[in-house]
Amino acid sequence: MASSNFIDYVKINVRSGAGGAGALHFRREKHVEKGGPDGGDGGRGGHVILKGTTQVWTLLHLKYTKHIRAFDGKGGEGGRRKGADGKDIILEVPLGTIARDVETGEQLLEITEDGQEVILMKGGRGGLGNDHFKSATNQTPQHAQTGDPSVESWIILELKVLADVGLVGFPNAGKSTLLSVVSAARPEIADYPFTTLVPNLGVVSYRDYKSFVMADIPGIIEGASQGKGLGLRFLRHIERNSILLFMVPADSEDIEAEYNTLVNELQLYNPSLLDKHRLLAISKVDMLLDEEREELIKKLPKDISTTFISSMTQEGIDQLKDNIWNLLNEANPVG
Repeated sequence: MASSNFIDYVKINVRSGAGGAGALHFRREKHVEKGGPDGGDGGRGGHVILKGTTQVWTLLHLKYTKHIRAFDGKGGEGGRRKGADGKDIILEVPLGTIARDVETGEQLLEITEDGQEVILMKGGRGGLGNDHFKSATNQTPQHAQTGDPSVESWIILELKVLADVGLVGFPNAGKSTLLSVVSAARPEIADYPFTTLVPNLGVVSYRDYKSFVMADIPGIIEGASQGKGLGLRFLRHIERNSILLFMVPADSEDIEAEYNTLVNELQLYNPSLLDKHRLLAISKVDMLLDEEREELIKKLPKDISTTFISSMTQEGIDQLKDNIWNLLNEANPVG
């Protein structure tokens, strides 16, 4: 079976560090009869930061870490010495991670680039020492600020796979096999439903050292938008793809009906998915006789570009890559 290490949803409790208190202090030095205020500021509390990295592709490392705590800032000291800032906590997450507030469902941030750092929970500001409050009329201020308190909240981290092309189809449509043929990805392939239990990513080599990323999304079934089968768990990964490549096997009883069912499930889940560029690949065409292929052509959907492919014989694979590349340039024009 596929690995269970793909975790794309975690709920964590996050708390930033509190700011350190400012110091209430006066100079006490030999030969200085009346030392003035010299209380230093408190240090800033530690932030909780999300950092994008290409070195991880799942949220597994956060699954069993439910409570994230940044460090408090240190208090200020005499001599205008500032307290040390609290240590930040940096959580590395895969590209495509978004953070939501548990209570409101509001999206707080998203991570889309390698090395990108965004503060998830801001540390408390350090308090000002009494040195800041001296004046001509108040030369011995007896006041210093406390630091701002920490902030705590439950946060949902959700991963949406980033890929140029997302493969959409029912179980056993040949998606995993295609990905294994056009890239170095090695998804587990077998002859039973839901072979793919997790999204698989592969980098597809194209002409002149170009490439694009393809994602094999776990198979959809009718009713997936209502949570049946793998349902909503993986439909969200399709949202981040530039192109949707629908795959229907040549031995399907009704190719157009199967394609329409797939489109309908995406529409029920998120109507905006239908605004994405679409291609259709008829897989396993090596099983067809010439006359069967001619008959099949008459039954294809009329509103989508269709390519006949066979991962077994490599038929149509180069043409499919050309179609994808041309459509990618149309979806993401340069300049």
